[in-house]
Amino acid sequence: MDSFKSSKAKSILIITCIYIAAVFAGVMIYNVIPLSFWLKLLIADTAATVFVFIFSVVFHNASVYDPYWSVQPVVIVTAFAICHRMTAVTLLLLISVVYWGIRLTGNWAYAFGGLEHQDWRYTKLEKENGRIFPLLNFTGIHMMPTLIVYLCVLPAVFAVSEELSANAGSYAGAAVCAGAATLQLVADVQMHRYRRSGEHGLIRTGLWKYSRHPNYLGEILMWWGIAIQAVSVMPGRWWLVAGALANTVMFFTVSIPMADKRQSAKPGYDEYRAGTHSLLPLPKRV
Repeated sequence: MDSFKSSKAKSILIITCIYIAAVFAGVMIYNVIPLSFWLKLLIADTAATVFVFIFSVVFHNASVYDPYWSVQPVVIVTAFAICHRMTAVTLLLLISVVYWGIRLTGNWAYAFGGLEHQDWRYTKLEKENGRIFPLLNFTGIHMMPTLIVYLCVLPAVFAVSEELSANAGSYAGAAVCAGAATLQLVADVQMHRYRRSGEHGLIRTGLWKYSRHPNYLGEILMWWGIAIQAVSVMPGRWWLVAGALANTVMFFTVSIPMADKRQSAKPGYDEYRAGTHSLLPLPKRV
């Protein structure tokens, strides 16, 4: 198995097969449960996550789950779009999610080192928590993100299912999503270019000159854009913004602090932090 894991192409093939099987299992479960669509979707989504988790244990690599964040919304929104009448609302949501998903999955594939490499955050958790890491792996690395992304994509699912007409909010939300995904694309390209140059310190060019986490800003804005598109045509379902809110809280309480702590070990970090915003890629008054 080790020799098979050593090839990046073979590793991606393995993960692709795992995800195809996970999608198949999720669809089968969704179709046999006689419940409301949103509850069936939650159960199917959870089951697919458990399926992926099993293989993360088999390969002793929690990063098997990493593409789930970008694949799950594309699969769900596309499936619901196929099963309902195509309206302007559906088309805008579909374009938004697919554009974002292709960009994020492409970035994962580009940066993925193969099944012998695990995300540094997971390795850190494993070293610090030892015996309870399997529990943290299942609940924190797999299930919690699945539930957050489920909540994030739920507004799109409701809007597609209702087959509604678009309004100004639909187009405004789609513009936010397009801008967010493009912001992430530019930030990723700049970061990859910096790393290819052989530098290992703090990046201080492009968007990163002003923001320490422009990619995180894009991820936060993406799901607020989806929420805007959905709630603008379904104002009575204002509670659907819960997903975007939960995603924002996760980044502010988990992702950003972890990234900042890791960066703080690099020379010049205090000066860099003082001269940059955490998220906004705008000049900062020092």
